[in-house]
Amino acid sequence: MGKMSRLGNDLYQGRKSINFVGKPWLWYAVSVVLVALALSAIAFKGLNFGVEFTGGSSITDNVGSGNATQANADKLASTIGGASIANAANPTVTTAGDKALIVQTQNLTTAQNDAVDKLITQQFPQVQASDISKSDIGPSWGKEVADRAGLGVAIFLVLVVIFIWAYFREWKMSAAAIVALVHDCGLTIGVYALSGFEVTPAAVTGLLAILGFSLYDTVVVFDKIKENTTKLRKKTQSYGDAANLAVNQTLVRSINTSIVALIPIGAILWVSAVQLGASTLKDLALAQFVGMGAGVYSSIMLAPRVIVHLKGRESEVKAQNKRAAKAKAKASVDPYASVPAFAEDMPVQSPEPDAPDAGEDYQGYETPKTPRPEPRTSPMGKGRTLPEQHRPVGESSSSGRNQPQRNTRSQRGK
Repeated sequence: MGKMSRLGNDLYQGRKSINFVGKPWLWYAVSVVLVALALSAIAFKGLNFGVEFTGGSSITDNVGSGNATQANADKLASTIGGASIANAANPTVTTAGDKALIVQTQNLTTAQNDAVDKLITQQFPQVQASDISKSDIGPSWGKEVADRAGLGVAIFLVLVVIFIWAYFREWKMSAAAIVALVHDCGLTIGVYALSGFEVTPAAVTGLLAILGFSLYDTVVVFDKIKENTTKLRKKTQSYGDAANLAVNQTLVRSINTSIVALIPIGAILWVSAVQLGASTLKDLALAQFVGMGAGVYSSIMLAPRVIVHLKGRESEVKAQNKRAAKAKAKASVDPYASVPAFAEDMPVQSPEPDAPDAGEDYQGYETPKTPRPEPRTSPMGKGRTLPEQHRPVGESSSSGRNQPQRNTRSQRGK
């Protein structure tokens, strides 16, 4: 068994424990600071919305078969971005098959369009004026995507609240799950603002996808909390202790699931952002990578603390916490406090008379002994019923026991 397996077994059995629920206000402060930094990044730096949301110009260039490579797209983006053309300082250049490149910028005037066309023909001399097509992108499509995404999020949150309340029969768990979801979304959007990546419809799709992952991990932890707190196993175990045990029992599973999910997404993010520069793919990968990491943190460090904090206000939980605190205090002072004291009517087993440590002067409390039954000589109790004897019984040398004797025909009846 490996170290991780042994650690997981010790955490599940309670032999080892990490205090995730303790010091709640410290970890509340950590989460609040992280979310505040994310909101500050959004407020001061802002989000870099793509042309689908803000509107702009799209220029499609037919550069010839085999010339529409990612290297040529990156070179053209650097050339246009360094030409000091207004509204084209941060262009997005993507490939469309192996024949065309698509340049997306903010709304350009006629002179600015001509300047961009000149840069394109300088890099690709084979491109003619007829090979370049221009179109304006309005912000209406991006606005429609944002509106539909907001509607989807609202419906999703309503269904989440109803499902968790119906499954756990506890509205407090629904509230804790919503807090975790808001935390994850806030961190993801803040990282987007810091990174400067464009907010595209793919990024919105990735943001919606991480809601399900974060909720999945949180529900697993809550299910274990419900199992541990339905009937507390120990007198010294409070609701917080049972919830902390549940987090420890699901810790290894959460880590393994997250690693399996983050490795391929991290690979996609690296390839798309560093090697390929494909904006749509890297936007989707960044949203999922950050959101999944934040979801693991919130399901372990935040959501269990919220549910323990909310449940701690109930009278039954308060009473159990007080009993657990008294039992812990008593156990810490006297480790033998749980051993039952002697009572007059308590039966005490005395040693046998022939025991090595039983002397003649031993005086103790004798417990009544059940007399041993006399050994049976009949076959009763051995699975057989002794039949009524019709003939005389005598010893048989062949069987070694008494057997009915068979007389000759002439001696029968005499």
